[in-house]
Amino acid sequence: MPEPLHHGLPSHESSTQLELAPRWRVVVLNDPVNLMSYVVMVFKRVLGFDETKARKHMLEVHEQGRSVVWTGLREKAEAYAYSLQQWHLTVTLESDETH
Repeated sequence: MPEPLHHGLPSHESSTQLELAPRWRVVVLNDPVNLMSYVVMVFKRVLGFDETKARKHMLEVHEQGRSVVWTGLREKAEAYAYSLQQWHLTVTLESDETH
Protein backbone atom coordinates (compact mmCIF):
# COMPACT_ATOMS: atom_id res chain seq x y z
CA MET A 1 0.00 0.00 0.00
CA PRO A 2 1.48 3.41 -0.94
CA GLU A 3 2.35 5.90 1.80
CA PRO A 4 0.01 8.88 2.13
CA LEU A 5 1.30 12.20 0.87
CA HIS A 6 2.31 14.67 3.55
CA HIS A 7 1.37 18.09 2.26
CA GLY A 8 3.80 20.88 3.08
CA LEU A 9 6.74 18.56 3.66
CA PRO A 10 9.34 18.22 0.90
CA SER A 11 9.76 14.77 -0.51
CA HIS A 12 13.11 13.05 -0.03
CA GLU A 13 13.84 13.50 -3.71
CA SER A 14 13.33 17.27 -3.73
CA SER A 15 15.36 17.82 -0.55
CA THR A 16 18.20 15.78 -2.06
CA GLN A 17 18.06 17.93 -5.18
CA LEU A 18 18.30 21.08 -3.05
CA GLU A 19 21.30 19.69 -1.18
CA LEU A 20 23.04 18.96 -4.48
CA ALA A 21 22.20 22.32 -6.05
CA PRO A 22 25.19 24.66 -6.21
CA ARG A 23 25.17 27.31 -3.51
CA TRP A 24 26.18 30.93 -4.01
CA ARG A 25 27.55 33.56 -1.66
CA VAL A 26 26.45 37.18 -1.72
CA VAL A 27 29.57 39.21 -0.88
CA VAL A 28 29.49 42.92 -0.06
CA LEU A 29 32.76 44.70 -0.83
CA ASN A 30 34.18 47.81 0.80
CA ASP A 31 33.85 51.08 -1.08
CA PRO A 32 35.01 54.62 -0.33
CA VAL A 33 31.53 56.12 -0.72
CA ASN A 34 28.95 54.67 1.66
CA LEU A 35 28.85 55.63 5.33
CA MET A 36 28.95 52.83 7.89
CA SER A 37 25.55 53.84 9.30
CA TYR A 38 24.07 53.68 5.78
CA VAL A 39 25.43 50.16 5.19
CA VAL A 40 23.94 49.01 8.52
CA MET A 41 20.56 50.45 7.50
CA VAL A 42 20.69 48.71 4.09
CA PHE A 43 21.58 45.34 5.67
CA LYS A 44 18.62 45.69 8.02
CA ARG A 45 16.17 46.66 5.26
CA VAL A 46 17.29 44.32 2.47
CA LEU A 47 18.49 41.27 4.42
CA GLY A 48 16.32 41.61 7.52
CA PHE A 49 19.33 41.69 9.85
CA ASP A 50 18.91 42.99 13.38
CA GLU A 51 21.13 45.86 14.53
CA THR A 52 23.84 43.57 15.99
CA LYS A 53 24.13 41.35 12.92
CA ALA A 54 24.04 44.32 10.55
CA ARG A 55 26.85 46.06 12.47
CA LYS A 56 28.93 42.85 12.56
CA HIS A 57 28.77 42.49 8.76
CA MET A 58 29.34 46.21 8.19
CA LEU A 59 32.50 46.02 10.34
CA GLU A 60 33.71 42.98 8.35
CA VAL A 61 33.26 44.99 5.14
CA HIS A 62 35.01 48.02 6.68
CA GLU A 63 37.93 46.16 8.31
CA GLN A 64 38.43 43.15 6.01
CA GLY A 65 37.21 44.65 2.75
CA ARG A 66 34.37 42.14 2.32
CA SER A 67 31.65 40.20 4.09
CA VAL A 68 29.58 37.19 3.03
CA VAL A 69 26.09 38.36 3.92
CA TRP A 70 24.05 35.45 2.53
CA THR A 71 24.58 31.93 1.12
CA GLY A 72 22.05 29.82 -0.76
CA LEU A 73 20.52 29.04 -4.12
CA ARG A 74 21.57 31.17 -7.07
CA GLU A 75 18.18 32.70 -7.87
CA LYS A 76 17.76 34.09 -4.34
CA ALA A 77 21.44 35.14 -4.24
CA GLU A 78 20.98 37.08 -7.48
CA ALA A 79 17.87 38.78 -6.07
CA TYR A 80 19.74 39.86 -2.91
CA ALA A 81 22.72 41.05 -4.97
CA TYR A 82 20.44 43.08 -7.25
CA SER A 83 18.62 44.65 -4.29
CA LEU A 84 21.87 45.57 -2.54
CA GLN A 85 23.20 47.10 -5.77
CA GLN A 86 20.04 49.21 -6.04
CA TRP A 87 21.09 50.70 -2.68
CA HIS A 88 24.51 51.44 -4.27
CA LEU A 89 26.51 48.80 -2.39
CA THR A 90 29.30 46.99 -4.22
CA VAL A 91 28.28 43.34 -4.42
CA THR A 92 29.59 40.20 -6.06
CA LEU A 93 28.39 36.60 -6.25
CA GLU A 94 30.75 33.70 -5.64
CA SER A 95 30.19 29.99 -6.00
CA ASP A 96 30.25 28.33 -2.57
CA GLU A 97 32.69 25.52 -3.35
CA THR A 98 32.31 23.99 0.11
CA HIS A 99 28.85 22.55 -0.68
